[in-house]
Amino acid sequence: MSEIIGMVGMSHSPFATMLAPPAPTAPGGRFLSDTARVADAVRSLAPDAVVVIGPDHFHGNFYDVMPPFVLGVADAEGFGDFNSRHGPLPVASPLAWSVRDGLAADGFDVALSYALTVDHGIVQSYDMVRGGADIPLVPLVVNTAAPPLPSMRRCVALGRALGAALRAADAGRVLVVASGGLSHWLPSNDPRDASVPAERRAAMIHGRLDVHAGSNARESRVRALGGNPDAPVNAAWDAWFLKQLVTADLDPVFSYDRGVKHLEAFLSSCASWTREGPSPEGACPP
Repeated sequence: MSEIIGMVGMSHSPFATMLAPPAPTAPGGRFLSDTARVADAVRSLAPDAVVVIGPDHFHGNFYDVMPPFVLGVADAEGFGDFNSRHGPLPVASPLAWSVRDGLAADGFDVALSYALTVDHGIVQSYDMVRGGADIPLVPLVVNTAAPPLPSMRRCVALGRALGAALRAADAGRVLVVASGGLSHWLPSNDPRDASVPAERRAAMIHGRLDVHAGSNARESRVRALGGNPDAPVNAAWDAWFLKQLVTADLDPVFSYDRGVKHLEAFLSSCASWTREGPSPEGACPP
């Protein structure tokens, strides 16, 4: 039997690796300082494997086939977008297959990949928490960017099934990492939306034909947004959402407007840490 030794929830951002803050007092500086603290805590926990739940941003998945959930079971490679890591990642394949079997037993027929491409949505948080150690990982990609999205309730159910599958596996000490985001608003990624430019719509559907060209164009647009102190966030809502995670009171989140992106990874990870009904582990760790 495996033990889930902890859960880390952190935001990912292109700017953390592409335009890192020049000083600890600059926007984003406190976040990066705190990632070092988290890496120290993870080092002390000494996990044998890490499950990373996060999104893809049209580097591995496109609307030619857009699965709600993708599990990497063999090879995985970082795409290298926004100066994140490029190249092979160490996959905990036996644990990944145990996860697949457990999810299937709970009614989740997730897509499988023997050659998964992951972008900064997975790689960035993995690299930040591992502290330089090559800890084997299980990458689980949740579609949080390409409507129609899996419901928040479904993502919580996935997390509970994931937690049960991990506890039933023979993998030692397992850490669950959520790579998500709080309040931020991105352009529409829905091909049904008439406001989406034709060129970008075509890239979302057929981008697999030339992934690097699409990525380079996107990075130029994102870089132009860097360092904007007026970028819209909702700190009060962020605090409310984090409180729901800490108390494991997730029902109010289910009815919230889906304009906020990347919450699903947090919900799935939190649900994997907790259990339905009384739990010796309690709520999600603050």
